[in-house]
Amino acid sequence: MSLYSVSVVGVIGIIIAAVVIAIAVFAVIASRFKKCPSDKVMIIYGKVGNNRDGTSRSSKCVHGGASFVWPFFQSYSFLDLTPMSISVDLRNTLSRQNIRIDVPSRFTVGISTEAGVMQNAAERLLGLKQTDIQDLANDIILGQLRLVVALMDIEEINSDRDKFLEAVSRNVEGELKKIGLRLINVNVTDISDESGYIDALGKEAAAKAINDAKRSVAEKNRDGSIGEAQAVKDQRIQVALANSIAVEGENDSQAKISQSNAKRRQVEAEAEKEASIAEMIAEADANKASYIAEREAEQARAEREKSTLEADVIVKAEIEKRRLELQAEAEAEMVRRKAKGEADAIKMKKIAEAEGMFAVLEKQALGFEKIVKASGGNADSAVKMMMTDKMEELLRVQVEAIKNIKIDKVTVWDSGANGKDGSSTSNFISSMIKSVPPLSEMYKMVGMEMPEYLGKVSGDGETKALPAPKSKK
Repeated sequence: MSLYSVSVVGVIGIIIAAVVIAIAVFAVIASRFKKCPSDKVMIIYGKVGNNRDGTSRSSKCVHGGASFVWPFFQSYSFLDLTPMSISVDLRNTLSRQNIRIDVPSRFTVGISTEAGVMQNAAERLLGLKQTDIQDLANDIILGQLRLVVALMDIEEINSDRDKFLEAVSRNVEGELKKIGLRLINVNVTDISDESGYIDALGKEAAAKAINDAKRSVAEKNRDGSIGEAQAVKDQRIQVALANSIAVEGENDSQAKISQSNAKRRQVEAEAEKEASIAEMIAEADANKASYIAEREAEQARAEREKSTLEADVIVKAEIEKRRLELQAEAEAEMVRRKAKGEADAIKMKKIAEAEGMFAVLEKQALGFEKIVKASGGNADSAVKMMMTDKMEELLRVQVEAIKNIKIDKVTVWDSGANGKDGSSTSNFISSMIKSVPPLSEMYKMVGMEMPEYLGKVSGDGETKALPAPKSKK
């Protein structure tokens, strides 16, 4: 193997080793570049730098995107952002009136993604199971819910639910942030007490409505009785008047009595009619008041259920929307990084090919330079020397051109009239052999003269060998 071949192999080996090392380094870096899913928080702990005040940081929180995790010096873990539903059954707690009540409720909480609160979650919740986190949140919620109930009257809790829920949300969320959680939703199912105070409030309201209706009915009955008494009075006056005029004649008297009776019956009918109408009106008003109260109660209940349902649906829709957005961003980032990696690999391949080609051309140039130096600095002589070195190969290629010609059958019509020039058959074979350029022509093709010791070219183009030199005795 020549020195040139050894050098080329060495250069190629170095290039391949460099490419392998680069690929290995890239693989190690890629394996330590960790991506954070949209529904989790990645906690990087270990040597993560210092705070602004110079103190050492306990961890680094990443939500969305990715981060490089240094081997040996750092490690990582994840916190799940899935909301947790916690049933809080508050029993036998004192209100501001020292009346014990039960407040069963359900709270929805989750790991917060707020900067400072997320750091609290990394320090206090990392490594805990979801059941442990729920138990911890349950204890905090129970304490704050008991505090809110102790500061409010039962009437406020029962009638003004918005104020009660606002106070609960404010107190509970403030405490949950200390351990890295956020309050998503509060739903109080029912409120009751052992003493029956809340039931008594409801019965009081119902009794008040019933009493108002009864009072209205009594007033209408009173108006009917007054009308009836007035009718009786008029009847007696009319009867007395009829009796006083009875002396005018039996017939006239009887006629007037009949008329008086008819009027009496008419008055009685009118009085009875008015009393019946008044009673019906009173009953209708009572029913109307009851129906209005029931309708308002149903409307209030429907509004509360609608608000609760909207809060649950909107919060879940917002969470799902945010999850899909973050998932799309993560997938787009992954496609961009993959395309960049493929482009870098193609670039490294092309650079390696260019360096290999450059090395080959550089070695060829060094070889040509040495040949020129061996020829005394004459480039023309150097070229002729290289052509002379390749002459044997050129002749071999030209001979190979007709070597493999297969002539299965040659038919020659020869009359033998060619004379001294020989037969046409011999001329055919001679012409075929002459299709291969003689040695002298090969030299002329490259601008060189054949050395005399190889023969001399005569005037007819044939090469004649020189007589062998006589040996000296």
